[in-house]
Amino acid sequence: MKFEKLRNIGIAAHIDAGKTTTSERILYYTGKSYKMGEVHEGTATMDWMEEEQKRGITITAAATTCSWKDYQINLIDTPGHVDFTMEVERSLRVLDGAVCVFCGVGGVEAQSETVWRQADRYKVPRICFVNKMDRVGADYYKVVDEINERLGFTAVPIQVPIGNESNFRGLIDIVRMKARIYSDEEDKTGMNFSDEEIPAEYQKKAEEEREKLIEALANHTDWLTEKFLDGKEITTEEIKKAIREGTINLKFVPVLCGSSFKKKGVQLLLDAVCDYLPSPVDKEAIVGIDPKTNKEISRKPFVEEPFCALAFKIASDKHGDLTFIRVYSGKLTSGTRVLNSGKDKKELVSRIYKMHAANREQTNEVIAGEICAVIGLKDTVTGDTLCDLDNPIILEKMEFPDTVISMAIEPKSDKEKEKLGMVLTKLAKEDPTFRMHLDKETGQMIISGMGELHLEVIKNRMLSEYNVDANVGAPKVSYRETIRKKVEVEGKFVQQTGGHGQYGHVWITVEPFKEGDEPVTFVDAIVGGKIPRQYVRSVEKGIRDTAVTGVAGGPPLIDIKVTLIDGSTHPVDSSDLAFYTAACIAFRKGVEMANSILLEPIMSIEITVPEQYMGDVIGEVHSRRANILEMITKGNIRIIKGEVPLAEMFGYSTTLRSITQGRGTFTMEPLEYRPAPAKSVGNVT
Repeated sequence: MKFEKLRNIGIAAHIDAGKTTTSERILYYTGKSYKMGEVHEGTATMDWMEEEQKRGITITAAATTCSWKDYQINLIDTPGHVDFTMEVERSLRVLDGAVCVFCGVGGVEAQSETVWRQADRYKVPRICFVNKMDRVGADYYKVVDEINERLGFTAVPIQVPIGNESNFRGLIDIVRMKARIYSDEEDKTGMNFSDEEIPAEYQKKAEEEREKLIEALANHTDWLTEKFLDGKEITTEEIKKAIREGTINLKFVPVLCGSSFKKKGVQLLLDAVCDYLPSPVDKEAIVGIDPKTNKEISRKPFVEEPFCALAFKIASDKHGDLTFIRVYSGKLTSGTRVLNSGKDKKELVSRIYKMHAANREQTNEVIAGEICAVIGLKDTVTGDTLCDLDNPIILEKMEFPDTVISMAIEPKSDKEKEKLGMVLTKLAKEDPTFRMHLDKETGQMIISGMGELHLEVIKNRMLSEYNVDANVGAPKVSYRETIRKKVEVEGKFVQQTGGHGQYGHVWITVEPFKEGDEPVTFVDAIVGGKIPRQYVRSVEKGIRDTAVTGVAGGPPLIDIKVTLIDGSTHPVDSSDLAFYTAACIAFRKGVEMANSILLEPIMSIEITVPEQYMGDVIGEVHSRRANILEMITKGNIRIIKGEVPLAEMFGYSTTLRSITQGRGTFTMEPLEYRPAPAKSVGNVT
């Protein structure tokens, strides 16, 4: 296989835009599946987990490999629900390109924006597929406008739909200026189509859109500009070349359309993946840090380079943990020892697998650019770098958001206690946004996650997959704490024993500060060496540790700036421990003096309901302290956007279903922390 013929892509979008259905069609048309699975029937290949099949949603990113024409496509189908956005994050981190799916009716929705920001963060080239063009209210050009306006990206249509809603019967490829007509509505395979001349009634529209396409390409592609200005004819191959360059360089995004459920347009989407998305060699060399020198080094995507890979996902398996890796350079052979460079530990790769959702195919070797799963790694977790023993490199780690919701869990019997601990550890290794800790005051095991659905899925997996018999408490919100004013405070730790004592003495200022990237911003303002550098590090560690654990058993601290301004040392008794303890004392005292205030997580919410239910829905959500910011009309559908405290939203999905007779949907995503009214604070974690 040539590197130029390899595509590592992900399918990403808002929930219910049709990602998994699109993936199922891709598997069928590439010959990977002999039968198309359906999400609503629970038969989708990529939704292989029991929880996914029961709920009809994607929970975990599933990987597979397939072939289209003479290209190899490594495909990852990602979840659309905000509770599982971590799966999208770690998938985009290792992919070369993405297909962003939009609902032809819903357009750019809340999670669409989140996915887009994630792709921007990792500089992932993408193409857009406007799905569900057969649905009532579908509007292709409105979705294109929304991509331009709401996502801030130049969207360049390369197709024109033929017909709309129930009359959607094909599309025009304005690059080749050919129409693809699907003539048989009863066709269950989507293979009954013909490529024809453009229908007369669409000729003018196709020519107009082609002119717009060429103009957009000329604006972003230097070599095409001169030819365009001279009025010379631009060939189909030149247009394709310009689209590919602009897509890979993130200048614009080509937009296609179709209906995955009705099996229209997916083959042309596959053509676009091969024509316009990058191969591994089109991407820049991966950059990392040499652990020995701390200097930047890079690895090019060639077999001749030293081996380098990133572990991006762990999946529990009865035969041993499966570690999913993206190989960036060199090659990996089964039975090889590799270095986990971040932990400086050697690992043995005993077996290598090419994955197809829950199924696997063993292989002896993988090379640069490929995605696979390996067995045998003991200490590797998500985000770790694996590399050649003699050529260490540490790649950039992945950052995951803080949890926003918690609940207590306890075994129903002592016999289940050890089993529960093992299962929770296994689940936490799989999912970096699932965390657990032991509450020192109550002795309860507390589990935390990204939302109500996230924890519910974890709970159900424990019961069904691992047969753990446990009691689960009501969900609790993860509050935070901050301060309202600036104070200056002293911290002193002096302890005299028989031998050397302990002496640490600091003066710090503590003030509100929302501009930093970290929960607590630390500033060293010591002059004249009053506190040696080694003790300053201990002071910073003491402050950061206190921020995590909170004051007097309270929630973690955020949006605070601590400045170390003065202090003193003892020639014999000063130590790292003494200054660490003095800093903890000073910080706790400062928070108490600075009028601390409790903060609650605020969520951005988007509710989609039929028009006749809008009044009842707005009234109900207002009772949950929601702030309605915007209401959008799309046909007879109303989209309500606003902000709401997470603490008020438990059980809302059931309430919304009841009010709207099952026709209303909503999505939430974390927005920020704000002061919590005293009467609203219940279960604080």
